[in-house]
Amino acid sequence: MTEPVAFILAVIALLATPGPTNTLLLTAGSTKGIRALQLIPAEISGYLISILTIGYVVAKLFSESYMITAGLRAVAAAYLFFLAIQLWRRSPTMLVQRRLISFRDVFVTTLLNPKALLFATGIIPLNDPQAATYLLAFCLLVSVIGSAWITVGVIVARGFLVKAHISLLPRVSAVVLAGFASYLVALQFR
Repeated sequence: MTEPVAFILAVIALLATPGPTNTLLLTAGSTKGIRALQLIPAEISGYLISILTIGYVVAKLFSESYMITAGLRAVAAAYLFFLAIQLWRRSPTMLVQRRLISFRDVFVTTLLNPKALLFATGIIPLNDPQAATYLLAFCLLVSVIGSAWITVGVIVARGFLVKAHISLLPRVSAVVLAGFASYLVALQFR
């Protein structure tokens, strides 16, 4: 996608869509407050590694092998199920200590995020001479939209949830992550 306006709109639309990484950022914002902004580099790193690997190494294999595609989806689904279970089981004391969502959680979730496949194969023109400019713009948009998800989490925690119910947010997030994992599994049978 070499038209800059279309590129920006596509990136914003996909990044703003609720997904596994955004669920974690929202939860982190609600539990860590503004300190959750420290997780933005984890999101950027995860996306860049995934996009560059898919775009330059795996893209040809995707077109040639259904098994590789299915395998990558299975790995992503397994990780999302694992993370959902971890969120469900984490103790309320972790909420108080604000350690619920880690840098590693956001990094690995983003690394395995199916959105990276769309960015690598249809939105970011990796073969364009201006690919570095598009990647830089992508990183800036990730920062802005990731910060927005964290801000929504902060707002929810401070104003719209009774303190007694904040402990439910990780469980709701766990259900959402399990839903994304189930969707990836369902794709295997289409």
